[in-house]
Amino acid sequence: MIPFSVLDLCPIVEGGDAAQAFRHARELARHCERLGFQRYWLAEHHNMPGIASAATTVVMAHIAAGTSTIRVGSGGIMLPNHAPLMIAEQFGTLEALFPGRIDLGLGRAPGTDQRTAHALRRTLSSDPDQFPQDVLELMAYFQPPEPDAPIRAVPGAGLNIPIWILGSSLFGAQLAAMLGLPYAFASHFAPSQMMQANEVYRSRFEPSGALERPYVMLGYNVFAAETDDEARYLASSMQQAFVSLRTGQATKLQPPIDGYEARLGPNEKAILRQTMSCSAIGSPATVRRALDDFIAETGANELMITSQMYDHAARLKCYEIVADLNRAVAAA
Repeated sequence: MIPFSVLDLCPIVEGGDAAQAFRHARELARHCERLGFQRYWLAEHHNMPGIASAATTVVMAHIAAGTSTIRVGSGGIMLPNHAPLMIAEQFGTLEALFPGRIDLGLGRAPGTDQRTAHALRRTLSSDPDQFPQDVLELMAYFQPPEPDAPIRAVPGAGLNIPIWILGSSLFGAQLAAMLGLPYAFASHFAPSQMMQANEVYRSRFEPSGALERPYVMLGYNVFAAETDDEARYLASSMQQAFVSLRTGQATKLQPPIDGYEARLGPNEKAILRQTMSCSAIGSPATVRRALDDFIAETGANELMITSQMYDHAARLKCYEIVADLNRAVAAA
């Protein structure tokens, strides 16, 4: 048994709106808290009609205020879009409001297209290669301030907020290892370098005040239902979203379609094979085998489960199935 956590993109479904997405997110967070999930993370994406979590720290406050024990975090904050001081203040505020429950996951991608990134920053002079220096600057703001420090994060300075490095390539693995920080890999949508990044991080890890030994959390799609056929049907909403995004036609999360994959051409099928290779789709028995195989293959310390379903009740049931499977492993 390893800890299971939740990654929520706050999906805006066809026929729904952001207000509904936020209500569903809080309900899901409460549900997963009762089920024993470790943490509940939200992702920063912009100009995406099907994702409501663009103002990530605001949604984190909404989730944390509606729960009491589950850790709430960012998966992640796209640091090139922000001044490190602003993030220190925002997360210092969250930690002051919800002490001991806040995680700060950091990524170096913009979480959007280049035109939207320009609208966010007004300039693209910020360099993604500056990401390591920005991380160090941000970490410094959380240290106890020197008496003569000209700039302080208020709130933020002196607070113990766990920082994670996120990635989908070797860059983040190398940085997390060098800084001695926990590492989260986006294998739920970009799995191609997962095993190599895992090895780089573990082999190069330098112990730090934050972490004595390497700790890897891997993203994993789960679509669990009573039968394999029902699970495949429910998964088709996320499959549609992946195909739409990769072909430049992002939409709200669409209703599921029977036999969706059979309708696709070879290019679309290739997109799904690549993006959803780290997925479990099926009945409890099918999902159990897939989870066991994935954990055994990767040696993950924790899984971050994401399940973007159109039907909210089916999504709640999916996480219930996953929690039951993990408890069964613990009892075996």
